[in-house]
Amino acid sequence: MSTPTPNLPTTTSSAPPSPESIRRKPRISLAIATAFGLGYLPKAPGTWGSLGGVAIALGMHWIRWRQERPNLDLVPVANFWTIGLLPGAVDYFVVLLFAILGVYVAGQAAKYANKKDPQFVVIDEVSGQMIAYFSPFTVLNWKSFLLGFILFRVFDIWKPFPARQAESLPGGLGIMADDWIAGIYAALGLWIARALGL
Repeated sequence: MSTPTPNLPTTTSSAPPSPESIRRKPRISLAIATAFGLGYLPKAPGTWGSLGGVAIALGMHWIRWRQERPNLDLVPVANFWTIGLLPGAVDYFVVLLFAILGVYVAGQAAKYANKKDPQFVVIDEVSGQMIAYFSPFTVLNWKSFLLGFILFRVFDIWKPFPARQAESLPGGLGIMADDWIAGIYAALGLWIARALGL
């Protein structure tokens, strides 16, 4: 008489995980894409990102202000800012650097989050806000800093043509491009305000 075989748990050979299933966390890209954590702040992360752009622009403006006043009894900073270059050339270079870097890190963050435009990515707001301030026809003072911030937020939320259409561009380019357009609109708004004597 044969004894019944007990029901033993069946073992299956587990295949090694595919490379697609292992997504490494792009820590540096995420840090830059979130403006070093601003994108994780609650309530309107885009506004926090814009304020990050304001802070960077203020710092760049302060450096230029220092260079134009060499007689100040202060430690010299960033003498390369104007030496041997056209006025504002370094400003434009920094703005361009943020734009190019933003496309890459925003794309990496979106790929990691598996979303088209994750809310925590705010490097696009930082880049767009800087474009608003560093156009060839913008004069920076406290009024233009405040108005530029307000105008950029309005255009970034409104997304006038072709900003909304630019969102359909692939990867990081689609995340960044609509904010660049909003920044250009804000810069034009600052130019009109200056022409009107505001």
